[in-house]
Amino acid sequence: MTVDAELPAGVPGIDVPRLAAWLARELPGSGRISAIDLIAGGRSNLTYGITLDGGRRVVLRRPPLGHVLPTAHDMGREYRVLSALGRGTAVPVPTMLAFCEDEDVIGARFYLMDFVEGRVLRTREDAADITPEQARGLSDALAEALAAIHTVDVESVGLGDFGRPSGYMERQLKRWGKQWDSSQEAVRATGATRDLPEYDRLVARLAERLPADAPARLVHGDFRLDNALARLEPRPEIAAVVDWEMSTLGDPLSDLGLTLVYWAEAADAEQLPVGATITSAPGFLTRREFAGRYAELTGFDLADLDFYVAFACFKLAVILEGIHARYLQNATVGEGFDQIGGGVPLLLDRAHSTLDAGSVW
Repeated sequence: MTVDAELPAGVPGIDVPRLAAWLARELPGSGRISAIDLIAGGRSNLTYGITLDGGRRVVLRRPPLGHVLPTAHDMGREYRVLSALGRGTAVPVPTMLAFCEDEDVIGARFYLMDFVEGRVLRTREDAADITPEQARGLSDALAEALAAIHTVDVESVGLGDFGRPSGYMERQLKRWGKQWDSSQEAVRATGATRDLPEYDRLVARLAERLPADAPARLVHGDFRLDNALARLEPRPEIAAVVDWEMSTLGDPLSDLGLTLVYWAEAADAEQLPVGATITSAPGFLTRREFAGRYAELTGFDLADLDFYVAFACFKLAVILEGIHARYLQNATVGEGFDQIGGGVPLLLDRAHSTLDAGSVW
């Protein structure tokens, strides 16, 4: 690969000349960088599409700019889990190419993977060319992908030490509580104020309902339709599950709970500013049907699903508050961030309603 003056202009978060020099060392013969662009949709780790000579496409992932929560955005962990899952499991993932620990290259650790052809399906407009039969097929495929993640033999793929499943939900409650506090400090530093009294009450209610430890399973941490690349032809399928930055070993029902919070239905009174509203289109499974399909595939007991959905509302509220803090710092890249903060009180209220009802339905 030749590093020369014909490199394309840089984009936020990427030093193109330094990246080109690194590529020449780590992937010799890969070709000159002819184009680089930010792939739309990322509100956390940043994802870039890179075109090389000959038209080959690769993807670069790096942490976000600005306020970064402690323990979050670990590129090394994300690269490790994707590499492990690419070695013969049923979980669809991109092929990993290289990992860079040297923050001097682009200002942060990052990794490269092969580009996967597929669609990110997020809005009702994305459903314009999708038949109800295809929508149902995609729903089934997503349930199968989630079940595949949760039934991976973690020891056989080298992920037996990828997390500490004992006390997982209790640690999650504490961890996300610390993330919330960190984000509140960042918000106050901008001069803004937030009045969210329902947060503390929710933390207390969740602490009272913490379940017993589940067997160690791989969890994705942010599983939803728009964190996957989908194909419709020749049959609906999930080509790759992406955005593994929060993956670990823990309780698999925490993943299912979050998926159901993201899953929109036509009858929903309010829509979250994140997640795939496309699932409210004709043909997609309902939340109840999706959970039922997952239970068929895994055999897991869903008796306490209301707790996991409420916990997912809490976790997502913390995540959105962190994104809101970065937005207030003018450290976000892309569109739609002005709506994120409004989703936090909505999620806190939804969590309380779920616990009050004792059911997610």
